[in-house]
This record gives sequence, structure tokens and C-alpha cells, in this order.
Amino acid sequence: MPEENIDTFVKVTSKKSRKRCAQDGENKMEIDRGIEGKRRLPHAPAKKRKLKNGDTVEIRKICVPAHRYTPLKENWMKIFNPIVEHLHLQIRFNLKTRNVEIRTCEETGDISNLQKAADFVKAFIYGFEVDDALALIRLDDLFIESFEIKDVKPLKGDHMSRAIGRLAGKGGRTKFTIENVTKTRIVLADSKIHILGSFQNIQLARRAVCNLIMGSPPSKVYGQLRNVANRTSERL
Repeated sequence: MPEENIDTFVKVTSKKSRKRCAQDGENKMEIDRGIEGKRRLPHAPAKKRKLKNGDTVEIRKICVPAHRYTPLKENWMKIFNPIVEHLHLQIRFNLKTRNVEIRTCEETGDISNLQKAADFVKAFIYGFEVDDALALIRLDDLFIESFEIKDVKPLKGDHMSRAIGRLAGKGGRTKFTIENVTKTRIVLADSKIHILGSFQNIQLARRAVCNLIMGSPPSKVYGQLRNVANRTSERL
């Protein structure tokens, strides 16, 4: 073979490697542009909106489950009026995220009103009546405690159904009796239990509910509640 052919030999790269190099170069240029323009940085902190007086806008979001859409729509004005007129907040229902959004505005005097409004809306979504949930706005010493039957005793199947039946009673009599004696409001949402009231009253109601879940007969629980009611009346 002559030497001229050996000297003129040139290595040719494949088309695939050319495309890969071109794509890598373009990606690198896009990354560099994003770093220079600071538009592609994912960790850039969002700017908080501020009011004219310099305070930042605080927002609370409450998720609404599907089975509470209709009650929320029917009672919207009852929820809207006290939050806007008395607490001087702004409220809306976001149709995309299915959240009730509450935020402060320039007319908001006390920042604690935001938490009161959020607790009020949460209470309604849990299943409490609007008039009962309004007590969270009017009074300061009311709370909501939530727990499940499984937290007290791990029950399944028919045992769970019987425990829920003991809590409700025939026509809801057992639940109403506990509410009237302990001055609380109770919501039985399947296996979840929500109790609204003061701290001491919630403890009394929870003790009665736990005894029923553990298997105590309603008559025994009634007797214990009657003794508690007599003691509280004597103190007063």
C-alpha cells in the first residue's frame, strides 16, 4: 500500500455521536441562560404580598371533602357573613383546588381572628351545625378534639359497627344524653369522632365515649354521667 493513502486517512464520527454532542451543547446553553436570567431556579423564594400598612397577608386554606360540597353551598352565606362583617377577613372557595381560602386584609384588626375563622370553617366541615360552630368565634375557651375508634380499641367489621351503634343509641339518644350532660357537641363521622366544647367538658364526654367503645352498657355510662352532673351542680 502506498504511503500517500496512509497519510490522507481521516477518522469519521458517526451521525449519532454528532446529534448527542449537539443536544448536550443546547442543554448546557439553556442551563447557563437559566442561571444568568434567574428564571429557571426552582428554589427561588416567592415574594409575599404586603398591605399598604406594611403587614404581610396571612392565608389559611381548609380542604373540603366531596361529601361536604352541598352543605357548604347551602350554608355559604351563614359562613360568609360572620367572617367578613365581624372578623373583617376575606374568604372565598377555590373551585380548582377545592379549598376554602381565608386571608387578612387592611381592615383586619386582630391577627388572631384568622385562626378563629379557620377553626369555625373546620368545625362546619367536620359536620357541626353552623350555629354550634359559631361559638368558636364568640368564645375563646372552646376547642375541637378529634379521634378515631381505633385509637381507643382496634375493632373491625361487625365489632366496629356495634361500637358505633352503642355511641349513637336508638334514635341518637345516647349521643344526645352525653351532649346535654357534658354541655358539648359530638359528631359521629363513620369511625371518626369530633367533640366541641371546653377543655373539662371535652374530657368528660371523651371518657363516656371511650367507655361505650370499650363495651360498657349505656345504663352504666348514664349513671356515671348522672353522678358527674350532680357534682357539678353542687359546686355551682
